[in-house]
Amino acid sequence: MDFTTTIVFISAAVLFLFTVLFINRRHSLESRVNTKKILLGSMGWPFIGETLDFIACGYTDRPQSFMDKRRQLYGKVFKTHLFGSPTIVSTDAEVSRIVLQSDANSFVPSYPKSLTELMGECSILRINGSLHRRIHGLIGSFFKSPYLKAQVTCDMRKLVMQSMAAWEEDRPIYIQDETKHIAFQVLAKALIGLDPGEDMEFLRIHFQDFIAGLMSLPVNLPGTQLHRSLQAKKKMVKLVRKIIANKRTCNVTISQGPKDVADVLLNDKSEKLSDDLISDNMIDLMIPGEDSVPLLITLAIKYLSDCPKALLQLKEENLEMKRRKKDLGGLMCWDDYLSLPFTQNVITETLRLGNIIMGVIRKAMKDVEIKGYLIPKGWCVLTHFRSVHLDANHHESPHHFNPWRWQNRNMCNGSNTCFTPFGGGLRLCPGLDLARLEASIFLHHFVTEFR
Repeated sequence: MDFTTTIVFISAAVLFLFTVLFINRRHSLESRVNTKKILLGSMGWPFIGETLDFIACGYTDRPQSFMDKRRQLYGKVFKTHLFGSPTIVSTDAEVSRIVLQSDANSFVPSYPKSLTELMGECSILRINGSLHRRIHGLIGSFFKSPYLKAQVTCDMRKLVMQSMAAWEEDRPIYIQDETKHIAFQVLAKALIGLDPGEDMEFLRIHFQDFIAGLMSLPVNLPGTQLHRSLQAKKKMVKLVRKIIANKRTCNVTISQGPKDVADVLLNDKSEKLSDDLISDNMIDLMIPGEDSVPLLITLAIKYLSDCPKALLQLKEENLEMKRRKKDLGGLMCWDDYLSLPFTQNVITETLRLGNIIMGVIRKAMKDVEIKGYLIPKGWCVLTHFRSVHLDANHHESPHHFNPWRWQNRNMCNGSNTCFTPFGGGLRLCPGLDLARLEASIFLHHFVTEFR
């Protein structure tokens, strides 16, 4: 075999080997692609996508219609375009659970631009990693402390009784307005130790201006809602900074122990939490609690009004507890309120049917595959709690108020993928037990003292 023949033979062998490798690699890639489930859906109009349709459905008597229509067409996981971002909507309980439990390497929180402008870069609702875990852990631990449990129970009971004492028979009582006023005062006391007075009223008025811009057009010009909201937040932060400066001057947080969330963060030894960061976050932490508790209480009363059997059982349970505590000569405590089984079933069912929090949005930091669905880097994922809570595959007669469905069932939020009213994973709401407590206290006094 001469030199030329050898070269030709070697070249042919290399070409054959390359072709085989190329075919095998292509076959491998095609196999991987074919194993992915193709995401169906519509991206809607240029720029605005399907945002207008999504928002409009929320103002109808069938807010679930946007999701139901697309789920029937495209399946439980589909693509769309919302709030300026290509978005994958998950109405699948398992997909949503995986997204919620993923760390910041895979998914981070995402919000509409107006909301991110108002919260700022250092908000606990936006930050990730070790700083978020640190702040979330400190707040979560304090919310479970015996001191705060006793304080919140006492404050909520006192404010509820004061409010109800002023109710008159010849005028309508707007439950959501009444409970907003009560819940805000309880929250402000727990966060920054603020008692009722001029500062509390100042904070309440400007907070209403602040939250009015959370879902506004992201245009920060004089005269716009976003601009007014940002100005309102500056005024609130100035007041909170004054309170924090006074705490540092008096040094009461170290000598007497923490009495509110601001004290807890001021006591942190990591030196990562500046006064500015703490002040900003005290305002941001009021956002989740502003509407959730009042709406929960209002819907519970609405559902109970439509279900006399449930109302009667709730009333009997609370009257029995009231008689028992009266015989013992003591006031009801945190554990007493949360130990009422049917009351907790009513609250759980209200959370499921009422869907106080519709869902949360996460942004993919890299390509992520979940149950065969490929979520591209940079896309958002809307984990839609309402769709899961109203899914007949998970809850029998899902549109029917039935608190008895929760008897002998584990109501722990973190262990039930089909019931996530407070989110899940690393960002599970630390105030979930406080929300239950406040609703329990209001319902107890409401059903035992009023018809």
